[in-house]
Amino acid sequence: MPSILFDIKDAVAQITLNRPDKLNSFNREMALLMQDALDLCKEKNVRCVYITGAGKAFSAGQDLAEVVDPDGPSMKRILSEHYNPIILRIRNLEKPVVAAVNGVAAGAGANIALCCDVVVASEAASFLQAFSKIGLIPDSSGTFFLPRLIGWQKASALAMLGDKVSAIEAERMGMIYKVFLSESFMEESKKIAATLAQMPTKGLAYTKHAFSISLGNSLTEQLHLEDEYQQKAAATHDYKEGVNAFLEKRKPVFKGE
Repeated sequence: MPSILFDIKDAVAQITLNRPDKLNSFNREMALLMQDALDLCKEKNVRCVYITGAGKAFSAGQDLAEVVDPDGPSMKRILSEHYNPIILRIRNLEKPVVAAVNGVAAGAGANIALCCDVVVASEAASFLQAFSKIGLIPDSSGTFFLPRLIGWQKASALAMLGDKVSAIEAERMGMIYKVFLSESFMEESKKIAATLAQMPTKGLAYTKHAFSISLGNSLTEQLHLEDEYQQKAAATHDYKEGVNAFLEKRKPVFKGE
C-alpha cells in the first residue's frame, strides 16, 4: 500500500497518512508523496483539503529508524526536503486545509496538523512536542505556530517538558478548534470539510493569506492589506452571488470563483 492515500470527492481532497503499522511516522517516501498530493490540491476541482491518519494515529512524527540509518537522509535534508516544503505547501495553498487528528500527533506530526487552517480532533487524540526527549527543538514550524496559538509560556513549557496534551485540553487552551466524540469524529470532521468546500473559495483564500501576513505586519500595514484583499474579494463571482442570494432570501450557490 502507498504511504499516502489521495482521493477527491465532492470538491474535497482527502490526504490520508498511511503507515499505520508505524503510527504514520514519516520517512522520505511518505514526505515526498505528501508534497505531490498537496500539489494536486491546487487543481480547480479541489475546494478544501482534509488531512487525517490511517489506523489509531494521526502521525508519530519522524521515523527514527530512517534518522539512524547510515544510508538515510541527513537532518538537514529531512527538514529542507521533507517537512519545510510540506508546511509551505499547506500555508501557501489557496484553499482551506482541515487537519482531522484521529489519534496521537507527535513531533513533526503535531506541527503539520497545527499549521493547518482548521484543526479538529477525536477525544482519543493527543498532541506531543516530543523533540526535547531526544535533545532536539520543535521543527516543522512548531516554534512559529505553537506560541502564537497558545501563548509564549505554555508553548515554552510544552516544548521543553514534552508533556502530552489531551484533545480536550488542546481545545481548552486554543491549540485546536474543536473535539468530537470518537464514534462521531469522522462524520463531524468531514462535515466541516464539506461545508468549506461549498463556500466562497477565493474569499477563504484571501482570509487565509491575510491571517498569515498579519503575523509580521503592523496594524497600519494590516489595514492596508485588508483594503486590498477586500477589493479583490468584492470582485469575485461568489461575492455577487452571496449578496444576491441574501437579497432574494435564498441559499447561495458558490462556485469558488
